Amino acid sequence: MKIVIIGAVAAGTSAAAKARRNNEDAQIKIYEMDSDISYSACGLPYFVGGKIETLEELVPRNPAFFKSKYNVDILTSHQVLNINSNDKKIEVKNLLTSEVFTDSYDKLIISTGAKPITPQIQGIDKKNVFMLRNVRSADLIKTYINKQNPQKAIVIGSGFIGLELVENLKALGIEVAVVEMEDHLMRPLDCDVSMYLKDILLKNGVEVYLNEMVTELAGDEYTNKAVLKSGAVLDTDMVVVAAGVGPNVELAKKAGIEIGTTGAIKVNNRMETNIKDIYACGDCAESFSIVTGKPCYRPLGSTANKTGRIAGDQATGENLEFRGILGTSIFKIFDYTVAQAGLSEREAVNEGYGISVCHNIKPDKPEYFHGEEMLIKAVADKDSGKLLGVQIIGKSGVDKRVDVFATAITFGAKVQDLFHLDLAYAPPFSTTKDPVMYTGMILTNDLERGRKLITSDELDYRIENNESITIIDARAAKQYEQSHVEGAVNLPHEILRENTDSIDKDNMIVTYCNKGVTGNAAQNILINKGFNKVYNLSGGHKNYFKTKDI
Repeated sequence: MKIVIIGAVAAGTSAAAKARRNNEDAQIKIYEMDSDISYSACGLPYFVGGKIETLEELVPRNPAFFKSKYNVDILTSHQVLNINSNDKKIEVKNLLTSEVFTDSYDKLIISTGAKPITPQIQGIDKKNVFMLRNVRSADLIKTYINKQNPQKAIVIGSGFIGLELVENLKALGIEVAVVEMEDHLMRPLDCDVSMYLKDILLKNGVEVYLNEMVTELAGDEYTNKAVLKSGAVLDTDMVVVAAGVGPNVELAKKAGIEIGTTGAIKVNNRMETNIKDIYACGDCAESFSIVTGKPCYRPLGSTANKTGRIAGDQATGENLEFRGILGTSIFKIFDYTVAQAGLSEREAVNEGYGISVCHNIKPDKPEYFHGEEMLIKAVADKDSGKLLGVQIIGKSGVDKRVDVFATAITFGAKVQDLFHLDLAYAPPFSTTKDPVMYTGMILTNDLERGRKLITSDELDYRIENNESITIIDARAAKQYEQSHVEGAVNLPHEILRENTDSIDKDNMIVTYCNKGVTGNAAQNILINKGFNKVYNLSGGHKNYFKTKDI
């Protein structure tokens, strides 16, 4: 049997390795357009910033390694031009010699990856305008910085690579501005969580331009000014375009392979395309959501490796199947970690779920062990009680929590189950009730125990529509005087019991404190005294004002 693989980064090499483990006799060959293989694209921003000293650390394997260890032939600088599925042949061009030749296959695995989205910007071809996509592009950026010593940079886009570059350029002493066409940074996040991210950037001296587009990069050979849609002009010494990626499917399209609703190659759970003996995996292929069961496209290295392994297994006659993804992701930005898994609030609403939303602000471990606060925004389905998704921002312990949540969502956990998880506890690592457990408790209280939550957006909407609402600030008088929700009355928790007669029971009542705990305590007092329409402001005063435009 002869297995041919197109693409030799994450998915392609994973497929080849699995195929070889299953079948020692198969002939396995990979064609790769680039000169590098099996590299860590996620590490490229850290090479630019100097945290990783050499590119060799990001490219630990070469074709000789794969030949020696797996008996796999990898031909770099070779582009597959056409696929003839009827004859099971491919047309290949050697990019170094321009020679074009034909090869055959019994099984074909397409792992052509993703390609960067190139915005239509006048002057985008200037010499100091870069895209960080592969090893060579990282080397070009690094070389330019070392030789030209730029003082100002613009990053277009705010995805993973863009924001990681922001941090690394700042570490080199370069002033950085981020230009994002959406109304918030990092599109997979909800706006109210993204505001925390924006605050982090601003506090670290990064300029942020939202709802903006670069329309022109002015200059001769090199750009020195970026003109924005609003008319604003930004001085710059270099530009990095990080506007996202899309699936690289041109070759598949020419071969008659079906493209899915996301624009990526449509595959089943065996990574099979609509053409027999042709598989697709990695960033060129569709995934599907574990939560909704619907097709989705989230190009991540973890998914690429997983789907590559499945394609290699299936191509050799075995039965490993793809079970879908949550789009679980994580990235570092200055001193903070940002992570998410499953559906955002926006996505859940678009899918038609009736949802409960909480904003849980808790330390990752006790204060006496220097615990750091994290925000956990969680979304649950009101009908089933199942957890649908989470987003987390914090300085410490974010990775552990997002993985617990991802595991819980994968196995269909309900929010009530989170409290019962037997999670590891010792003061250097966690609080006695872990933030994961607290999240389950808050959502369970909302869904089952009459302790309703209200989000900042919903409260603002009701206020704007002149609904009759009594807003109770349960914090100390001094805190109230410093800042409070407009229209709120100050009834500190310790005197609330003696003052309930002054509250109109027919009104909707919203309680709040700093972060939610005392607000819930005030809510309990009122409910236990016969008040029926009592809500606790999710995330309290801190979250309410954090989500206002900075």
